[in-house]
Amino acid sequence: MIKCGITGHKGVLGSFLKKKLKYRFIKFNGDITKKKDVNKWIYKNDFDYVIHLAAIVPTFKVKENFIYSKKVNYSGTKNLVDAIIKYKKKPKNFFFSSTSHVYEYTNRFYKIKETDKLKPYSKYGETKLLAEKYLIKKFSKKKINFCVGRIFSFTHIKQDNSYVVPNLFQKIKNSKKNQIFLNNLNHHRDFISIEDISKAIDMILKKNFVGVVNIGSGKKISLLKIAQFFCKKYKIKLKTQSNMKSSFMISNNRKLIKYGWKPKISFFHELKKFK
Repeated sequence: MIKCGITGHKGVLGSFLKKKLKYRFIKFNGDITKKKDVNKWIYKNDFDYVIHLAAIVPTFKVKENFIYSKKVNYSGTKNLVDAIIKYKKKPKNFFFSSTSHVYEYTNRFYKIKETDKLKPYSKYGETKLLAEKYLIKKFSKKKINFCVGRIFSFTHIKQDNSYVVPNLFQKIKNSKKNQIFLNNLNHHRDFISIEDISKAIDMILKKNFVGVVNIGSGKKISLLKIAQFFCKKYKIKLKTQSNMKSSFMISNNRKLIKYGWKPKISFFHELKKFK
């Protein structure tokens, strides 16, 4: 059976991968910010693959405690990369979970390519871009296979209310009136199902995809559409206004599609799970 090292295995995506992928997962349970913990884990184990998910999210948590978040998201990645090089533990492929936050918002519909300008729109994106740059530089020099997967938005019923979709859901579900007023829903995002992300990571590792790649649906969904979906479900009238310009963060996913992957699950299928 495939031996796969995984960090961040207790998170929403990590928990899902452990259930879905038929790997023998070797879980990192230490402190990613402590070199001693990371070195011990790498030294003791041999992996076919490594999936690095450990990070502080979402964006407001990173902003609230940027110093510690940077320590986890950047320095933690650095510790992992350095340990793999130090102990010459060369996996067949190393998957780093990055984010669409390394890009810049657009004010019109445009599908962002991997080669587009990198200008993080959040502190979270800043920490991930620092980690990307370090990993790419070090692994390229040592000829260690890696994939930086820039994952666009996804939602899951196990996410807490600090994420945009669960937050909208709770506001609407818990509304004590038959009408709700929400601001600034004119933003468009690329939502992809966690199932499709799982299949993308599996394919990337097994086909030994090397480089940087967007993982997204390639479709735009507005926050307004999501709010309307939940309002219809709970028979609540929605009133909204916006004092902000529309923004877009949509992936160009052709690179991964050419490699044999295709998103198959509708985002609204995921929304139906919220109850």
